[in-house]
Amino acid sequence: MIRKFTMGAPIETQAVVKEFAANEIGSFPFDYKVENGKFIFGFDMQKNDIVYGLGEAPRGINKRGWVYESFCSDDPFHTETKSSLYAAHNFLMLSGSKLFGIFIDFPAKIRWDIGFTTDSRTEISIDGTDFDIYIIENSSPREIVREFRSAIGKSYIPPFWAFGYQQSRWSYPDKKAVDGIIDGYDKAQIPLDCVYLDIDYMESYKDFTVDENKFSDFANYVAEKKKQGIHLIPIIDAGVKKEEGYSVYEEGRDKGYFCKTEDGSDFEGGVWPGIVGFPDFLRKDVREWFGSKYRVLTDAGIDGFWNDMNEPAIFYSTKQLNKAIEKASSLKGKNLDLSQYFELKDTFTGLSNNPLDYSSIYHTLDGKQVCHDRVHNIYGANMTKAAGEFFEKEFGKGKILMFSRASYIGAHRSSGIWFGDNHSWWSHILLNLKMLPSANMCGFLYCGADLGGFNENATRDLVLRFLALGVFTPLMRNHAALGTRDQECFRFERFEDFRDIIQVRYRLIPYLYDTFCKASENDDMIFRPLSFDYPDDRLACECETQLMLGEECMICPVYEQNVGGRYVYLPEDMTFVKLSGTRVKTEPMTKGIHYIEVALNEVPLFIKKDKKIPLCDPAMRTSQLDTSNLEYIG
Repeated sequence: MIRKFTMGAPIETQAVVKEFAANEIGSFPFDYKVENGKFIFGFDMQKNDIVYGLGEAPRGINKRGWVYESFCSDDPFHTETKSSLYAAHNFLMLSGSKLFGIFIDFPAKIRWDIGFTTDSRTEISIDGTDFDIYIIENSSPREIVREFRSAIGKSYIPPFWAFGYQQSRWSYPDKKAVDGIIDGYDKAQIPLDCVYLDIDYMESYKDFTVDENKFSDFANYVAEKKKQGIHLIPIIDAGVKKEEGYSVYEEGRDKGYFCKTEDGSDFEGGVWPGIVGFPDFLRKDVREWFGSKYRVLTDAGIDGFWNDMNEPAIFYSTKQLNKAIEKASSLKGKNLDLSQYFELKDTFTGLSNNPLDYSSIYHTLDGKQVCHDRVHNIYGANMTKAAGEFFEKEFGKGKILMFSRASYIGAHRSSGIWFGDNHSWWSHILLNLKMLPSANMCGFLYCGADLGGFNENATRDLVLRFLALGVFTPLMRNHAALGTRDQECFRFERFEDFRDIIQVRYRLIPYLYDTFCKASENDDMIFRPLSFDYPDDRLACECETQLMLGEECMICPVYEQNVGGRYVYLPEDMTFVKLSGTRVKTEPMTKGIHYIEVALNEVPLFIKKDKKIPLCDPAMRTSQLDTSNLEYIG
């Protein structure tokens, strides 16, 4: 059962696709107050209650003990101290002494104090008084998720080839670099389906351009790669470079398609290409215009994209940058004491994603001027919607790979997500694992992290252990930052170990794709906390390093350095399976705690009693997989 409560005049986000009669806020089932323009409510928690949800967020599967914010943030340091990442997924569920879910359809900031101030209390503060709140009740956590997911619509299903292994880096800037990557994988006989083009493929970082000096005769080059079974996946950023003669910018400016300041002039912020205009994606006509621009790349044969920098990320605004420069100039030649120095330093470090800049951006919504602060969390989702609407109209569903960095519930119908600029830290293997069920709850099934870590220098064993988890995530992409160690699989010593891991992925693709499609069709999750399946088992309820996969499996990655295995908890008798290349080792195990040995070239998996999963023979490309000849293990 879902009950909808409405206050004020909510901004339409299109997160919910079903119609629900609105109840007056006076009948809201929680104590609430309105204070300083904020709507604040909460609920009490018992000691063993678990709080799930919030999609892509820091910390654990159980969200108790921290303060989170729904505020799409461009922050590459995903530490436990952070309160928000790139997404705003406003779904929360309490399981234990009571059972209910809450979805707050509100595109501005929300603060979730989940047992931080008072350990037995959750207090939610909505930064406004115009919203819809949905209360979801059902018989189990899984059924609450299904009920919620049925209200927000079916999850996006990507092309089959998007389940292949994908290699990315900031950046492969030209044909020679891309060909070198493909050649390296082919010579090492490591499967590969996609190579990514980061910002350097563009002409001066301009959206919907290709630098002909780096990628001459681009359409023929794309076709040549497709003959090799390789899909090229270019990036598209939210900001459009301000440049005379650049048709996308000139058209956007002349038609008034960019976000404004309060006085009606175009807001100007700096990103990769320098000063840009930010399309007002909240307008349908702007979405149609921007979406149509992808045609220049789809006409060249491109069939996959990743949208980035769409929180939106702003390195600086012209207004704030000029203030900072003036401040620095006024201090030239002065003897700066401690406070003066750090004030100057903070002036420049505070230029990026400055709240004052967001507050100075204005959108046109239903013919009215609306401050960006009120709609911040749906900006990136509407950029993705622009692309998704164009792709579906031109090609039909499921033909184009599309995923985004920023997101809001509802965007799951047209794209997947990746979890942003993580680090080559062992803790980020677990962070990846913990985000998976939470993202699934909010409809985002096609998701994954940058395997091996984006920032910093990865070690060989870290990449292997990261990949062993990535074997199961729908998006299996290795991505690394400019200036970091090369972490393509074939570059490491004994690359045969990497081949073993990635061949396991290709053997599992028929099972993973089928599991994915069932989860989308049935409004279900691919990944579940153990507590969903074993609610009366305390050890299962407290376990955050293992997940249930589909109806058949449990996954348990190794996430520590310099170890030969890990402890696992089996909530029932299962078969322990070690997969490596084409090799399969099985061992029945009884319910309880076990230490399992897992070599660096092995993928551990547990299969439930009386269940089996299919494996196919590995191949170098998904297009070469024989999915009609399957071996079943269990």
